[in-house]
Amino acid sequence: MNPATALSKSSAMTEGFASVVNFNPTIAYFSMEIGLETDLPTYSGGLGILAGDTLKSCADLGLAVVGVSLIYHKGYFTQEIDANGEQVERETNWDPAEKLRLLPQKIILREIEGRDILVQGWLYCCKGTAGKEVPIVFLDTDLEGNAEQDRNLVSSLYGGDNEFRLKQEILLGIGGVKYLRALGFHDIKTFHMNEGHSSLLTLELLRESRRTIFETWDEDTTWDFEKVRSQCVFTTHTPVAAGHDVFSYDLMQKILRTGISLTVLKKICGNGVLNMTTLGLNLSRFANGVAKAHGDVSRNMFPTYQIDYITNGIHVPTWTHKPFHDLFDKYAKLWTRDPKYLRQAESIPCGEIWDAHMQCKRDLLDEVRRTTSVKLDPDVLTVGFARRSAAYKRATLMFNDLDRLISIAENSPGLQLVFSGKAHPRDADGKKNIKDIHRYIKEIEKRARKLKVVYLPNYNMRLGFLITGGVDLWVNTPIRPHEASGTSGMKAVLNGVLNLSILDGWWVEGCIEGVTGWAIGDLDTHPEMSLEELARFDARQFYDKLEKNVIPDFYERRSDWIEMQRHAISINASFFNSHRQVEQYVVKAYFYP
Repeated sequence: MNPATALSKSSAMTEGFASVVNFNPTIAYFSMEIGLETDLPTYSGGLGILAGDTLKSCADLGLAVVGVSLIYHKGYFTQEIDANGEQVERETNWDPAEKLRLLPQKIILREIEGRDILVQGWLYCCKGTAGKEVPIVFLDTDLEGNAEQDRNLVSSLYGGDNEFRLKQEILLGIGGVKYLRALGFHDIKTFHMNEGHSSLLTLELLRESRRTIFETWDEDTTWDFEKVRSQCVFTTHTPVAAGHDVFSYDLMQKILRTGISLTVLKKICGNGVLNMTTLGLNLSRFANGVAKAHGDVSRNMFPTYQIDYITNGIHVPTWTHKPFHDLFDKYAKLWTRDPKYLRQAESIPCGEIWDAHMQCKRDLLDEVRRTTSVKLDPDVLTVGFARRSAAYKRATLMFNDLDRLISIAENSPGLQLVFSGKAHPRDADGKKNIKDIHRYIKEIEKRARKLKVVYLPNYNMRLGFLITGGVDLWVNTPIRPHEASGTSGMKAVLNGVLNLSILDGWWVEGCIEGVTGWAIGDLDTHPEMSLEELARFDARQFYDKLEKNVIPDFYERRSDWIEMQRHAISINASFFNSHRQVEQYVVKAYFYP
């Protein structure tokens, strides 16, 4: 059965979306990945978790938003680590019907190589704290009637080659707009592109608003760029040029069918290659980076565009551990409605903060023992580092001078390090980082008594929750200025975990030295240094701060440590949350005359 026949046999097109959920959105939020639950494998890491947290806050705040993404029948991947420290990727087996509702509406997408591709959606309703809902639609092509290559478009997240990626992005952007129209959503005023993966939605909006040749008497001016620009908002998360999606025009001409001439495409997508960020910037009324520092970096990368910034945040109810949830209920009663009330955490007695923290820590150490059979001591300073494993994040920086790290631990009551993180299957450097950490673990086991290191496999939302809330100290060591924002440290401060991190991303704004945490180094990027020299320099800064500030405060000045925990919650957590972030999008980006 071909897709057109399959569609004709369905009565879905006549059934209104109102029969599924009574909703009429004015904002559509597009993201290649959306992380909502651990067991809903539609995310890989920070971008997806940020998207999920954003939509949760939209629901809490009662905004008329609909989310759009793709379903991934094999997820991202399930990570195993073998005896040699090598990452092994396994398919994620899951049934969307256990978490999502299959929508009746189906459409035909013809923009991929001119074939008829049947598209259907899965619905996830994100319920807010006040009972409002935000529907999230996950597009699916693994349907009877589609060719095998088209069914595989939703097999995995960030899989395949450049051709596969372009096809997925056509499905997300162009297919997403078409599917929203099939659902009856014709009153959307704002299309928010969360990163460049969804920028092709602008081409469908151009098609929708195209004027006739008799209105313009010029074929190229039939495309109403200003109208599309008035409808779109673009957020970039990528501070390095290599991270922006680009496709050759030869590939584009082979794959993409839009009816828009190559001359016009080059005007809005860039002359040399089809740059998805350039397309998003050219056809948006508002664009932003995701931290103040990242806004500066983005303007330097794209100097001809106006790029604002809105610093990312986390969804406070999702990432608060129960012991702190109970404390906040007691001392900051309105915190679930408005996280700004976490400023009242200053009134929480220090003893209660420490008791809550130790409950979170024991939960993490129980997980460590269950997963690795290693028993960590709850009374020993425990440091966390859990991120996507990529070279610029420098997960191995703490081991740059192993002798000194061991010496610091041996001359203290003890030190414990908890690592986790996945490397992209094609990221050889990221995989090497994981293997190197396991090599260090084996060497440390032979040489040190008071230093213990563990690596928890298959980093996901659940592990992120346990680690960010269960360690004593959170460490982030990217090469400046390659961290766009970083939200893991925000989850840490929410649960009274202090940061010791490079001044990059959100930490530039959040660090008050000795009050909310500590900085590694300063704002100087040291362009005169090689990467190896910079790593040695930053590692020395880390060791100095660990030895002279962190360890003495934790073991000898516990009351000062707990006071800093309280400040981190009241100052940082009350601001670096997705409620404040969404409110800024409303004021800066969504309200448009």
